[in-house]
Amino acid sequence: MKTLILGGTREARELAAIASGEQGFDIVSSLAGRVRDPLLPVGAVRVGGFGGVEGLRKWLADNGIESVVDATHPFAGSISANAAAAAADLRLPLVHLRRPGWSARPGDRWIRVPDLGAAAKAVGELGDRVFLTIGRQGVGAFAGSTRQWFLIRAIDPPAGELPPRHELLLARGPFRIEDEVRLLADRRIDVVVTKDSGGDQTEAKLTAARRAGLPVVMIDRPPLPAGAVIMENVAQVWDWLRSAAE
Repeated sequence: MKTLILGGTREARELAAIASGEQGFDIVSSLAGRVRDPLLPVGAVRVGGFGGVEGLRKWLADNGIESVVDATHPFAGSISANAAAAAADLRLPLVHLRRPGWSARPGDRWIRVPDLGAAAKAVGELGDRVFLTIGRQGVGAFAGSTRQWFLIRAIDPPAGELPPRHELLLARGPFRIEDEVRLLADRRIDVVVTKDSGGDQTEAKLTAARRAGLPVVMIDRPPLPAGAVIMENVAQVWDWLRSAAE
């Protein structure tokens, strides 16, 4: 069975590694191309966009794809919607692989907001020194914050306008709790801003914020398309793929 795996997440790489080694499965992984030096999965890989729903639908048909796994980042809302629409048009089975979001623990001071714009408004009342850990996309939402200082951490430099007072820190997780504790203290951080990505690769910042008693502005995930089939781990999706291939 020929399967397209969308996404450059750790879960997408794990699934590609498992399925590529099994007889009867032909796996193609697709990366958006937004990271300059991505971690590549095992097997065939394509990089770049498809050109919206129409482009994706044509690519799926032209390449004889029989099933689709959307294992993109939880905040890659556009490609998830496009995948759902294209797969429905072609009547292809589709599953969305989404790791669970983070849950607040005792001592956490989380302020949940629906989007980047709401996050930019929220930080204005929470402190002068902000740790912005949302990746490189969306940083422009904070460009109008002229009073505060931002520590911006991302894998690649953000494009577009940035807050006038900032430090750019290029780094790729996973991050250790002790390093995150030190970072918050050294930069005298007052508030942390992050997306509810889930997983353990970047969770250490939440532990560090909890220990320091800092507020965390937590941006909620965009909703998946109505009727989406959602699975939370690679094992569930692998069982689904094997059942679809029978």
